[in-house]
Amino acid sequence: MSHITLVRHGQANSTARDEAGYDQLSPLGRQQSAWLGGHLDAHRQLHTRLYTGTLRRHVETADAMATDLDPVRDSRLNELEYFTLARAMQDEHGLAIPSDREGFVTHLPQVFAAWHENRIAAAPETFAAFETRIRDVLDDIAAGDGPALVVTSGGLIAFAMRQILRLDIPATAAMALAIFNTSLHRLFPIGGTLAPVLFNAIPHLEPPDRHHAQTHL
Repeated sequence: MSHITLVRHGQANSTARDEAGYDQLSPLGRQQSAWLGGHLDAHRQLHTRLYTGTLRRHVETADAMATDLDPVRDSRLNELEYFTLARAMQDEHGLAIPSDREGFVTHLPQVFAAWHENRIAAAPETFAAFETRIRDVLDDIAAGDGPALVVTSGGLIAFAMRQILRLDIPATAAMALAIFNTSLHRLFPIGGTLAPVLFNAIPHLEPPDRHHAQTHL
């Protein structure tokens, strides 16, 4: 097995309230991604393979990182459609969509719980299908040769950690809310399975003049 470094995409369009509107990097998101690529190069953190989802924000993040690796685009690395789930929750259960980050702290676990319990009829994919594609794509990447860099989304990263650490829904939601844009998360093979050895690292955003770029949305 090979180790995998998961990267959450750079800051997207945080003012959007639908999937299409969200799916593009902000100017800060492009800068975060460029700083990450520069950090990996400067510290000689070698990766021989690059994977991304097929979403625009994944592609733009990988391009701005400028790794010189040829990316493999895999839709199994795409994010869950949170805005679609949220609209369905509002329509079916009367749960209002928040207008600020603090509102999502209570909103997100409620949506995840309803999705997990198959109580969202209009969900674009089932909870089980989402978990299965995460497991399958990570198994396939881990089976390849050489360290892999994987650009994806925060929800997928949180659910990958849920599977490995056997987290419940509230803990998974809390983890998803904590993940920084362009953060690093490493899964290392130990005893024939992947184990987390790094979570939510942002060394490229630690200098004082970059603290403003430590974003979640």
